[in-house]
Parts: sequence; structure tokens; C-alpha cells
Amino acid sequence: MAFDKDIQIGFLRQDIDFVEGRTILEEAYQAFEEIKEIEVKLDYINEQLATRTDYESEEYSQLIIDLTDLTERYELLGGYNYQGDTEKILQGLGFQREDFDKLTDTFSGGWRMRIELAKLLLQNNDILLLDEPTNHLDIESIIWLENFLKSYGGAIVLVSHDKMFLDNVTNRTIEISLGQIYDYKKPYSQFLLLRGEIKEKQLQAQKNQEKEIKQKQLLINKFKAKASKASMAQSLMKQLDKVELIEVDQDDNAAMNVRFAISKEPGKIVVEAEKISKSYGDKHVLENVDLLIERSSKIAFVGQNGQGKSTLAKMMVGEIPFEGYLKLGHNVEIGYFAQNQSEHLPPEKTVLEIMEDAATDGNRMRVRDMLGSFLFGGDAVDKKAKMLSGGERNRLHLALALKEGGNVLLLDEPTNDIDVNTLRALEEGLSNFAGCAVIISHDRWFLDRVCTHIIAFEGDSQIYSFEGGYTEYEENRKKRMGDTGPKRIKFKKLVK
Repeated sequence: MAFDKDIQIGFLRQDIDFVEGRTILEEAYQAFEEIKEIEVKLDYINEQLATRTDYESEEYSQLIIDLTDLTERYELLGGYNYQGDTEKILQGLGFQREDFDKLTDTFSGGWRMRIELAKLLLQNNDILLLDEPTNHLDIESIIWLENFLKSYGGAIVLVSHDKMFLDNVTNRTIEISLGQIYDYKKPYSQFLLLRGEIKEKQLQAQKNQEKEIKQKQLLINKFKAKASKASMAQSLMKQLDKVELIEVDQDDNAAMNVRFAISKEPGKIVVEAEKISKSYGDKHVLENVDLLIERSSKIAFVGQNGQGKSTLAKMMVGEIPFEGYLKLGHNVEIGYFAQNQSEHLPPEKTVLEIMEDAATDGNRMRVRDMLGSFLFGGDAVDKKAKMLSGGERNRLHLALALKEGGNVLLLDEPTNDIDVNTLRALEEGLSNFAGCAVIISHDRWFLDRVCTHIIAFEGDSQIYSFEGGYTEYEENRKKRMGDTGPKRIKFKKLVK
């Protein structure tokens, strides 16, 4: 592998190691290493010029020359614009202006990853290597990032399971499957169609070849017994020896075998709430919210991070206190997948040990079968948690969360770090689930294919309802915001 020595490559690291004590702005400014070095030099020179009186000396003249050279270099590097650019990118990635002077170590891993992404976008790289850049972003930030990358002047290499993001940003797809590399100058969805067409042609060509070989073999068998036809048989045999067999591209279909069985039939209403509120100090996350969720519905919670989606999920499973009235319906059993819970797996325990520790008498005998459904078969069950990849940790956490079944699945960001095949299996499993599913996700493609209702957190401590998929909701939201604004959910009075 060879690179031009002048090519600058920026890579989004997954292992973040910030220096403690820096604010968000100070950490983001680390993207401008040369600019910051020049600022130090300019401060020194200006101080010298202000305090020295040897105006005729060579040293004083050199200071003026250095000042001119450094000022030109500073302007060329964008020194007069970098602070404004930094603020714009941080805000685009979801930070509020009041966050800028807060220390980075007061933020979660997801928000720290956004700072790292901001630093990368601020650098003048020729090539950007982005490994799952949307994992910790909300939908509005993803849309902002899409628009930023579309106008980016350099080359971009993305690793992502977010199909809509890939379609909106890329113009070329490279698939690595079963040791083979397939390269097509098409966005992801068009690539899938093209790959399907190519495979169909390969299958047809293979069938035609097999038919031709069979016909020649029949002739060989017929002719080789006759002395007068022996030379013809030999000729046909030589032809067959030279035939290059047509191979059909194989697909890597390894994916979870997800079948969400409903535990028992719940009542018509699975969650009902009235005037529920939650505050953290002076910050009102939810205020006087009414909510009604019916069985068999597939609901998406969408909105910017920090607007109460995960908070409401935790309220529904009784993890945090709140004000107001919330009740689960008759026979409701919730299977809960909590965001970032996979980060807390015991590092020294194996996959099998972790699953056995969580098993009950009712499902202990099925532990290995459950793990196999989530792609932990054979020796994979003996792998320690500390050795698992992000995708493997998420699959294990899904297995833990869903081991009991249930009739209401509450999934908070279940798609992070999982591959496309596993994502497709999760889509199918949820679409075929007979119970109710409530999903918090930033994956618009996934939401469009799974959810029939949207509950949106639109920034005023309230929630709003829409019947339809995410794309329809987003079109509706733009119309509403351009008209008279959103309309609050109206539910009938709940009986306590």
C-alpha cells in the first residue's frame, strides 16, 4: 500500500484519550495545532515589540520580519476564522453554546466522541476515514453531518451500517464478504440492486454452462465406446478440461436468528400516563406529558439527544422517579434494552458465564440456543467480555435483554455497532413481533421499515404524535414548523 507523502489522512478514533482539565472548546481547538503554535509565537513577538526600545537593532528588525511572515501564515491557515468554524461545527453536532466552557470529562463517552469528530472535521485532511460516525449522533446531527460531508473537498471513506446515511453521502461502495472484495461506483442501495442483478446473471450463466457440460458428457459417454468416434470423444474431453467453471458470488448471510415470541396477550392499553414530569435540577426534561400506547403498535421515540427519550423509557420500566401518573396495562411484560448497558459487562467473564448468570430456572436449559440465535456459537461462547467488539457486546446485551421474551419490547439504540445483516434480521424480527415495540433510534432507514407510529420530542418538554414512518413524519414536521408549529398530543382523560 502506497500513499503520496503529502496526503493528510484523518481517522476517527474509537479510543478517546483526552487530557483532563480542558473545556470542550479547548479540546476542539487541538485540531489547529499549527495555528495555536503561531498564536504563542505572535504573542511573544508582540510583547517584545511593545517592551523593547532598541528600534534600530537587527534583532528588532528580525522581530518585525517574523511578525509579517507569521501573520501571513496565520491568515493562510484560517487563523482568523477557526474559532467561529469550531463553534459552528460543535453546534452542528448537538452542543449548546453554554456547553463550550464545560470540562470534557463531565460528558459521557458518546458526547466525547462528538468532540473527537468535531476535531477531525475541523482539520484540513485530504482523506477522512470515518468508522461508524453516526453511532452517537441524534437524527438532526446526522442530517447536519450528511450535508457537511456532501460539500467536503477531500475523499471520504465510511464504515457504517446506516443505509440512509450511506445513500446520502457516498457515490461508491466497497463490500468485503467471505474474503472477496466487490467494488461498484454506486451508493449503497443502488449497489445492492446491481449486486443482485450480477448474481442473477452469474446464476443463469452457470446453469447454461452446466447444461452444456452435461450435453458434452453424454456425447463423450456415447462416443467413447465406438472406435470410429473415439477421436471425437477425446476432442470433447479436451474441451471440457479447458472449461473454466463459472462461480456465483457467495453472500455472507451470517446474522442473528431473531424470533421475538410474545409471552402472553396483554390488555389493549399497554402504557398509560397523565401529566408526567421529570427534571434534573433546573432542567425540565419532560413536563405534564400525556401518553397512551396500545398493544401491537410499533412506536419510535425520536428527537435530539437530551430531550427525554431515554428518560421516558427509564420511567416506563421504573428505573427513575418522576412526578405524575403512569401505569402499565394488564399482563404487560417488558423486555428492556438499555443504551450503553453493554459497556458494563463483567470483563473477565465469558459470554456463556454472563448469560448463565442472568438465566432463570425457566430458560437455563436454553442458554446455548439463545446465544446461538445471536451468533454466539461454538468457541464464541468462551470469549471473555473484554475481548468482544462493539457489535458483539451489543448482540450479547440484546440476548440478555430479550432472554425472557415479553409482550412489550423497549429498545434504546439497539442498532449501534451491529452489521448490516444483523440489522436486517433485527428489522424482520421486530416487524413480525406480535407484541408492542417501542424503539429509540437514530437510524432512519430502520425506523421506516419497523415503526408505524412516531412519538417526537421536539424540544419544549412535550411530546408529539404522528401515525406513519419516520420519513413521512419528517416531511410533516417541516410543513408544521413552516405553518403554525407542532400540535400537542391530545389524549382522553385517563381513569386513575
